[in-house]
Amino acid sequence: MDIHFIHHGAREGVTGSCHELFLPNGKSLLVDIGLFQGAETSGEGADSNHQEIEFSLNAVQALILTHCHIDHVGRLPWLLIAGFRKPIYCTRATAHLLPMVIEDALKIGLTRNPQLINSVLRIVAELLVPVDYDTWQHLPEVGANIRFRQAGHILGSSFVEVDIPGLESGFDLGGSGNAAHSDPAADSGLDDATVGDRPGNAALADADLDDAAVGGRPGNAALSTGLDAGMAVTADLTTAPRPYRVVFSGDLGCKNTPLLPDPAALEYADVLILESTYGNRNHENRSERQQRLKTVVEHCIRDRGAVLIPAFSIGRTQELLYELEDIIYQCQQSGIPDCEWQDMVVILDSPMAAQFTKQYRRMRDLWDAEAKDKLADQRHPLNFERMHIVDSHSQHESLVEYLHSSADPCIVIAASGMCTGGRMVNYLKALLPDPRTDVLFVGYQAQGTPGRDIQQYGPRGGYVDLDRERIYIKAKVHTLGGYSAHADQQELTDFVGSAQYVGEIRLVHGDPPAKSTLAHHLRQHFNSEVVIP
Repeated sequence: MDIHFIHHGAREGVTGSCHELFLPNGKSLLVDIGLFQGAETSGEGADSNHQEIEFSLNAVQALILTHCHIDHVGRLPWLLIAGFRKPIYCTRATAHLLPMVIEDALKIGLTRNPQLINSVLRIVAELLVPVDYDTWQHLPEVGANIRFRQAGHILGSSFVEVDIPGLESGFDLGGSGNAAHSDPAADSGLDDATVGDRPGNAALADADLDDAAVGGRPGNAALSTGLDAGMAVTADLTTAPRPYRVVFSGDLGCKNTPLLPDPAALEYADVLILESTYGNRNHENRSERQQRLKTVVEHCIRDRGAVLIPAFSIGRTQELLYELEDIIYQCQQSGIPDCEWQDMVVILDSPMAAQFTKQYRRMRDLWDAEAKDKLADQRHPLNFERMHIVDSHSQHESLVEYLHSSADPCIVIAASGMCTGGRMVNYLKALLPDPRTDVLFVGYQAQGTPGRDIQQYGPRGGYVDLDRERIYIKAKVHTLGGYSAHADQQELTDFVGSAQYVGEIRLVHGDPPAKSTLAHHLRQHFNSEVVIP
């Protein structure tokens, strides 16, 4: 049997990521098991209202998680309900954060019963196999070897290399799949629009997160070719054949993302499963995004209303806090008496985001150099003085009512990032009809989500349906580029171009226009076969 794939999710859109890799021995690996959101479906029966596992698990021997965003791990409870009890491999940071995400997924779609939730979390903890970055791990279940590399998307995010012993890479068979034949920056086919886009168990609490290596690319002089119980045996690349390698990109991040190291380079891939969220767009200049954020918020302050920022609990929230702390710090250091930011309050109204932010602080050994330098200067970018955390639901309700009546200037960060649920929905219902309100989108809004509707129809004075209630939009709506946690077309191209060889590229995790544009772009500039499944 040859190597082949079934893409159970993120084939037609950007949510529900789930890919099954079948090996020559007839066994398979499942990579990610994400929740469907908005109008997206698996094409096999699963959607945002029906998350049940609709495919056979007979061949599946293990689950690999690239990171713990809900659209990559949220269907794990349904996978367990379907009978899955095989190992779950992921990075140590992902293993640490995962229980909180799974608890949230359970509360959203299955149960709020604490006993049932704890039972599921116990099962997950028993199945988890945390792995350090840049370390080869043998999978005895299928006879393959995997390695997690830094993806720079959120804390613990990775792209995953799967080496298949016994199969020789096309790289050593004279393949030329990654020979560039024109300037990748040209003929990009970009759209005109630029879009900005518990811990709770002893096993995880005791995990030694300090040992996780970040960044860094092992030299090409040696490559692991044989593994026994996770121990590497290396051989000189000039004499040893490279194993056939499949790489799953997961979600690739952008360079210069606050707190996170840049994505590692790609060595080689016989098959690359590549995300394409922004395959038809390039982000605005990331080096200037803080100034654009500052400018937009200052305009909002002059409107004397609240600034609502829908944001994912993991990743985007922490990036925003990091940059808002820096803006406030610079204001305080400037000595300007009437600085607009002097008394600005940043409200984090998301219990889950608050918990993740706490864990980000705990795992600061994984931060990048700039963030560590701020800690050395006694600054606290994720726990600063002007940041206020809303804990209880009663506090949340009181704050929504207060802002509805007073519209005092403040910044509110709450989930969910696509406005599909969470406390942000209550703010939107109360404040979207108020022209003093500003809504600021900093991330991708999937088709069929309230966030996409607000983004699309808000500037025209349209409406959005929230909790089956029609809300007319009088608030100003902004979209800031440069804050996306996903690589853009140029960065995806650079990722492919960093490899010595790529035989085939399979584009997933993107809307059809993004995939088709990126496919055309990659075909123009590389000899790799590009496939849209």
